[in-house]
Amino acid sequence: MRTNPEDATELGDHRFDAQLTDYSPEARAKELAAQKEFREKLGAIDGSQVTGANNIDFRILKENIDYQIFRAEELKEPEWNPLVYMQSLANSLYLLVARDFAPPEQRIPNLRQRMEVIPRVIGQAKANLQHPPRVHTETAIEQTQGAINLVREGLAPLLDHAPQMKKDLAPLQEKTSAALEDYKKWLQTNLLPRSDGNFRLGAEKFRKKLRFALASDLSMEEIMKRAQADLKQTQTAIYETALPLYKKYFPGTDSATLEDKHKVTAAVLDKLAEQHPEDATVVGYAKEVVGEATNFVRSHNLVTIPNTPLDVIAMPEFKRGVAIAYCDSPGPLDKAGKTFFAVAPTPKDWSKERKESFFREYNNYEIRDLTVHEAMPGHYLQLAHANEFSAPTLVRAIFRSGTFIEGWAVYCEQVMAEQSYGGPEVKMQQLKMRLRAIANAILDQSIHAGNMTEKEAMDLMIRQTFQQEGEAVAKWKRARLTSAQLSTYFVGATEHLDLRAAAEKKPDFDLKKYNDQVISYGSPPVKYVRELMGL
Repeated sequence: MRTNPEDATELGDHRFDAQLTDYSPEARAKELAAQKEFREKLGAIDGSQVTGANNIDFRILKENIDYQIFRAEELKEPEWNPLVYMQSLANSLYLLVARDFAPPEQRIPNLRQRMEVIPRVIGQAKANLQHPPRVHTETAIEQTQGAINLVREGLAPLLDHAPQMKKDLAPLQEKTSAALEDYKKWLQTNLLPRSDGNFRLGAEKFRKKLRFALASDLSMEEIMKRAQADLKQTQTAIYETALPLYKKYFPGTDSATLEDKHKVTAAVLDKLAEQHPEDATVVGYAKEVVGEATNFVRSHNLVTIPNTPLDVIAMPEFKRGVAIAYCDSPGPLDKAGKTFFAVAPTPKDWSKERKESFFREYNNYEIRDLTVHEAMPGHYLQLAHANEFSAPTLVRAIFRSGTFIEGWAVYCEQVMAEQSYGGPEVKMQQLKMRLRAIANAILDQSIHAGNMTEKEAMDLMIRQTFQQEGEAVAKWKRARLTSAQLSTYFVGATEHLDLRAAAEKKPDFDLKKYNDQVISYGSPPVKYVRELMGL
């Protein structure tokens, strides 16, 4: 917590809210030495003697310390990834503004101290960054502009509650935004010309990172094999769902056309895409859908609904440009906080055509499926349950499995479709999202452990998995900016569906009891849930 104060704030530990991460080589070397020393102490413990919840937490802790050591020794991201620093330059401030975990009079002094340290972080970024991949620097330039806007305008929701403190902080706001303006200029004129690094991680590093990031028993090769097989099966399933809709929308079509799987599927998806929101309506529509999905889950008795509040908000500007939506739940140590379901209007500089393409992708039916994933009964519901889990240590609260979390959300899309939520139209979107999750895993591995070109990536996304061009362009960018994360959706869903298939073999299987049990252990890797459930 001390060495990663922004993470501590996000988790709900507010002891270090006035501090920012120290990215200096000395601080990083010291942290690595501490992790290695801790790993040695863990190695001296006989894991078989550790009992109850601690047994699994002991193994999770070992895996995550090994992951931290790998990141420090082999990945060395602060030396080549300018996006690392956005955690301190923007997110650290946003976290203090977005959540009412303490009165403004307590949060504003911490905001001040963090802003005072921002020039130090900028100095460290300038000293550390050598030859980043070009796409990382270009994205950092966009996000730095978002950080400038946050400092100038986005702190108002907090500062307006304390007018005198707001007035006192104004000169520092100006100074901080000037420092960020200078940093943006440096990124454009100094770093961008030498941003000639390779965005591909390379097969050896990717294999290691994938093993750590997924905490799955599935190998890289097994993941690719299952993804390729699932791609074909899901292409068939979406065609079979599309066929009756095609006959409804295009009556009297000849049999040769009806047998063209790609044409039928694409035409139905294209027809459904006609009903879509716009920048001005997307957040309001998402709010409506949350209510509808909640009522459906309750009436179909699928899983226990938590009481914690959910706010649907417009995504902050500095976070836009990577994904359409995300769920921001309170940290597991922040018991009283709200959950935010953030939905993104399009960036202001997009052309009319690109905006149209984006919202055809995120049409009314797709937003219903997306709401299932991000909110109900996906991330919001699961993370609210996870925050109620308690164990003797904080290990499971701090080292949450992204594979479990994303896998649960994709699994929920399938559960809701199985129960006919939104009819065949929403099932079309669920199957399309399933194709997207499969494509994500193929992209992730083919780009970072292979040599997949932009043309090949676009073919996979647009032709084989029916994505709009705007979505495909954004995903090609995201796949180069991240590694291992895009695999979590497919691998997590695969593990969750394998787990349910094992549970269904029992004669007394009950879906609600099963779902409640799966999410009762926090968010550990699925392999540990299987162990805990005796499956």
